[in-house]
Amino acid sequence: MGKTDIDAAGDGASASQRIDAKIAALADWRGETLARIRALIHQVDPEVVETVKWGRVPVWEHAGIITTGETYKTAVKMTFARGASLEDPSGLFNSSLEGNTRRAIDFHQGGEIDEEALKALIRAAVALNLSTARKPRSAPAA
Repeated sequence: MGKTDIDAAGDGASASQRIDAKIAALADWRGETLARIRALIHQVDPEVVETVKWGRVPVWEHAGIITTGETYKTAVKMTFARGASLEDPSGLFNSSLEGNTRRAIDFHQGGEIDEEALKALIRAAVALNLSTARKPRSAPAA
C-alpha cells in the first residue's frame, strides 16, 4: 500500500494494518467493497496516506482528507471531504447531498462500482486538495 501513518489508537499498529484488520473482520460484501475502493484510491494516488480517525474510520489523505470509508449494515459509505466542490458528471454522489462541503457515495450489496468514474472523482479530489494546499513559506532572499 502507499504511505501510512500510525493511527491515534496508540496500539502500535499502522493505519494500514488497522484497515486490513477491519476488512478481514467484515468478511462479507462490505469488506470486499471497502478493499476494492481502497485499491482504486491507491491506483489513482500512490502517494496517498492512510489514517484511521474517529476511533475506527479508514481515511485517505493527500494534502488534506480525500475520502473516508465508513461501513454500516446495509452500505459502505465513501464520503468526500470536499465533495460539494467536485464535478460529478457521472452522478456517483447519492448521499449527503444537502451540505455545503461533503458529498458521499453509498455502495450497497450487489451494486456495481463504476471504477473509471470513481477514479476520476478521486483524481479530482486530490487535485483540489493540492491546488488549495498551503505552500511553505520560503526564506527571504539575502
